[in-house]
Amino acid sequence: MAVKTKSPAAKEFAFRWEGKDRTNKIVKGEMRASGENVVKSTLRRQGINVTSVKKVRLGAGRKISDQDITMFTRQLATMLKSGVPLLTAFDIVAKGHSNPSVTKLLLEIKTDIETGSSLTQAFRKHPNQFDNLYCNLVQAGEQAGILDALLARLATYKEKILAVKKKIKSAMFYPTAVIVAAFVITAVIMIFVIPAFKELFSSFGADLPGPTLLVMAISDFFVTYWYIIFGGIFGGIYLFLQAWKKSEKLQFFMDRLLLKLPIFGEIVRNATIARWTRTLATMFAAGVPLVESLESVGGAAGNIIYKQATQKIQSEVSTGTNLTTAMQNTNVFPNMVLQMVSIGEESGSLDSMLGKVADYFEEEVDNAVEALSSLMEPVIMVVLGTLIGGLVIAMYLPIFKMGAAVGG
Repeated sequence: MAVKTKSPAAKEFAFRWEGKDRTNKIVKGEMRASGENVVKSTLRRQGINVTSVKKVRLGAGRKISDQDITMFTRQLATMLKSGVPLLTAFDIVAKGHSNPSVTKLLLEIKTDIETGSSLTQAFRKHPNQFDNLYCNLVQAGEQAGILDALLARLATYKEKILAVKKKIKSAMFYPTAVIVAAFVITAVIMIFVIPAFKELFSSFGADLPGPTLLVMAISDFFVTYWYIIFGGIFGGIYLFLQAWKKSEKLQFFMDRLLLKLPIFGEIVRNATIARWTRTLATMFAAGVPLVESLESVGGAAGNIIYKQATQKIQSEVSTGTNLTTAMQNTNVFPNMVLQMVSIGEESGSLDSMLGKVADYFEEEVDNAVEALSSLMEPVIMVVLGTLIGGLVIAMYLPIFKMGAAVGG
């Protein structure tokens, strides 16, 4: 008995077409299909007399970033608010984008909408670019008939979240730069500079000072085992990142450690609370029920401690506990946040109060990062100066010693 196999889905390509509609008006557009004939037959069914169809070649393009999605959301919201039809808006944004990957994504979504899918359904087919939070807000906008307003709110939310993430990266950049620069400079000196001094000192025929011998011993280790040192560092970082992705226990340990770090821990905590409250405010203001909103909030916080706390809050709220009490039971939110949430619940303006909390903590992050940047500049100079200065002094001690002996 023959087994009937499922034929693979036909590969689709992008086509740019031109033709005339029933009123003899020239119309243009783009469509994804498996071939030219499919494009022509589809357009004929829509009453369009096709005059030309050309295949569009899209480059590979770079990876689609959060910035790309944020910019697309803002552009789509602006055009819909101006009265531009949805499909036309997708055409305009797709053609005007510099990243071919985004163009391809938008054309695929547009094709799904043309074939009867809702905007939410089309977005849900691309979870890497449009998460549950994004899709839930779009769905709320479609159902309420205020898609342009919800997209504008969503664009503002993503812009503020991106701004906070940039601040955190900026805060982490300086210490990372110090460590990397110090290691690279030390490695170069140990592998290339110190051996030259070692050859010079071998002709002295005198005992070398302790610091010089120590530096030369470290240099010998670097020269002999440089591949183990570099391989161990890069390999260790790679294995750590892979383990971090797969192990929830390691994520919990590192996120908890990150929150307890001096100076940096406070910045990370404030940024996490800002994202948490901003996300909940945006979801709640869009009319998404509180329990359903909390489902998206935990992941958006960017910290597993707060993700687990959100799961606990969601569980308690779903059984009738008010939000303030549920948040208080987790012991991860400051009193100021709890008081503002309590006022919001009592006055019926929870989204407004959460938005104010997010504004406050975002400003705190801005101020902390600005202060840290000013502090780190002299710290970098002191650390590198001490490191390089110490090595230079250690290598010149024999020369000073010899000069003193000759002078005596």
